[in-house]
Amino acid sequence: MKALRFLAYVVAWIAAVLCLVWAFGALYFDFPTAGAFTAILFVLVLITAIIFVRGKLLKLAIVFGAFALVALWWLTLKPSNNGDWQPDVAQVAWADVNGDKFTFYNVRNCDYRTATDYTPHWETRTVRLSQITGIDLAIDYWGSPWIAHPIVSFQFADAAPLCFSIETRKTVGQTYSTIGGLYRQYTLIYLVSDERDVIRLRTNYRNEDIYLYHTTVPLDRARERFLEYVRSLNALRVQPRWYNAVTTNCTTAIRSQHPRNERVPWDWRILVNGKGDELLYEDRALVTGGLPFAELKARSLINERARAADKDPDFSRLIREDLPNGN
Repeated sequence: MKALRFLAYVVAWIAAVLCLVWAFGALYFDFPTAGAFTAILFVLVLITAIIFVRGKLLKLAIVFGAFALVALWWLTLKPSNNGDWQPDVAQVAWADVNGDKFTFYNVRNCDYRTATDYTPHWETRTVRLSQITGIDLAIDYWGSPWIAHPIVSFQFADAAPLCFSIETRKTVGQTYSTIGGLYRQYTLIYLVSDERDVIRLRTNYRNEDIYLYHTTVPLDRARERFLEYVRSLNALRVQPRWYNAVTTNCTTAIRSQHPRNERVPWDWRILVNGKGDELLYEDRALVTGGLPFAELKARSLINERARAADKDPDFSRLIREDLPNGN
């Protein structure tokens, strides 16, 4: 019994320390003024209480109670669509639905000179649901091969492709922090873009690697996926949401917008999404042309084609040259 009590005590303190670390981060990143000072003061007060308060259970109760107070405050923080946003995320896309016709407002199509020097352009595009011919998937790698950013591109018989990219909406001067992304630093934004914007920005100006795949999604499912994106971006316009690097990111948000009975089974590669194309290959969700995965991925790297096409109006066709078209 003594061994079990000791084990329970150790587990409780491990949980308490984890709660303390989380609460420190919440105050550090999200407290409105003097976050670093407030977080340090919070920890110092707790350490002092742990040292001078008697009773093992009381010490634990103080830590968990302090964590609960911080968590309750943190949960009151609400995202907003109002802010001093960076120019590339200054507008929120939305769609007007009229039967088969979908008119998208605030479609991003910037004129880039460098990755940070550009003229923002926000356009209006109209497409028809009945004219969707398929879904292509661009996987963007900016550093580690384990982490990537997916961009979904809907193809139309009578219109240019339309891309959806789920990203963080940052204010002027704000930069992305992976740890900060675990807290309430960024709102979620569904960017609707031209391929010459969202893909060319990454290949031609940020020098990131993009792999482009045709998917095997049937037409009826492709149209369902399109409607899911429309519902999600229209909902965000009315009720903004927080981005979270684990629970609500560029990959998990795609999965969560599907009906529960249609979501792919949970897999570690959903979080470590740099391996997401490998998962899709195994699930036969990609057009492979009969190629093994390594060869398919090599063929799917479009950077050279994107740089050669650059501002060509035929950019979308040119970057798809040599991609496999058969299963």
